Amino acid sequence: MIISATTLQQMDSRQRVNTINSLSGFKSASLIGTVSGRGGHNLAIISSVVHLGADPALVGFIMRPHVTRRDTLENILETGVYTINHIHTGMIAQAHQTAARYDAQVSEFDETGLTPEITAHCAAPYVKESRIRYALRFVEKMDIKSNGTHLIIGEVTEIQAPDGCLDSTGKLDLEAAGTVAISGLDQYHSTATLDRFSYAKPGKALVSLLHQ
Repeated sequence: MIISATTLQQMDSRQRVNTINSLSGFKSASLIGTVSGRGGHNLAIISSVVHLGADPALVGFIMRPHVTRRDTLENILETGVYTINHIHTGMIAQAHQTAARYDAQVSEFDETGLTPEITAHCAAPYVKESRIRYALRFVEKMDIKSNGTHLIIGEVTEIQAPDGCLDSTGKLDLEAAGTVAISGLDQYHSTATLDRFSYAKPGKALVSLLHQ
């Protein structure tokens, strides 16, 4: 099968969106927690979170064009703080429902039954049900001219994870926490580790760290 650019343009718009959104493969499934200047809580599902660097610890995600109300973006720009919360297998339906377009004064926490958790460290709400979650300080908004979207960059200021979830190398055990992945816009997946390898160097054979 070959899908040309012409074929893509001739597709029904919803079909084209589904094809392109699934093309990038499995993605992270996260909830962004924000707070407005008036103290209202907002929660939104995001599948575009990406690691940008470890020192400083920078994480980015993509926001759609700011041509209509975007509570998540507006809250981040107003308060400068937000949280990113992994979605696990026991909360996927509630997390997915946050994609609904509620009025600005309506909290997605209230509508989905998820629980906001405020800590002394961050004014933006964590999702209490999430097992791996982290707080960020807004750093930069980069406008992508080709389609009007925005890359939001934040610096990690705190990480919360279950005891025993961090191994001796510093790697978080996402499977132990039940973290899920998403493909397209609406399909969720659990994962299974296949292997883990030694650091790749020219002329040096890889060693499996799991099957030695």
